[in-house]
Amino acid sequence: MNSDNDLQIAGDILEVPHLLQPPREHPATVAEFVGLARAVAADRSQWAHLVRYDATTRWYHRLRTGPGYEVWLLSWVPGQGSGLHDHGRSAGVLTVLEGTLTERARRATRALAPGAQRVFAPGYVHEVVNDSLEPAVSLHVYYPGLTEMPMHASPHCEARTEPPAVRA
Repeated sequence: MNSDNDLQIAGDILEVPHLLQPPREHPATVAEFVGLARAVAADRSQWAHLVRYDATTRWYHRLRTGPGYEVWLLSWVPGQGSGLHDHGRSAGVLTVLEGTLTERARRATRALAPGAQRVFAPGYVHEVVNDSLEPAVSLHVYYPGLTEMPMHASPHCEARTEPPAVRA
């Protein structure tokens, strides 16, 4: 079962740094993908010169691919967001490189500052938004590589199919 609390059920690997493994050439576990994201994030020379900002849409660039995974670099100007979505059959690691992003999921809203990471399973539904006044940059690792990103209706914008119940 996939839920917003998957990490809490199994324990949050990001809270136990000594369990993280150094990145391997071909990561295969969640801990190794987290390590890969941290290694790329720490080496600004791999990504800083590639960042672009686009006022009309989120900017993105595929930074690297490996056997069964992709690493994406995204930029977010104030007000830009992803919309409520999941990543199909892909799991992932989101790492904030610069600025602050807000992640909204069904059960929680989290402010993500530089260095913050979120690990998610296939089917995890969330929205990422730059609610701040400064641009932001994030790194996304998807495994397997991202092939779909189904959009979901926002719970605040769903149309009612029947009138609200009248209480006596």
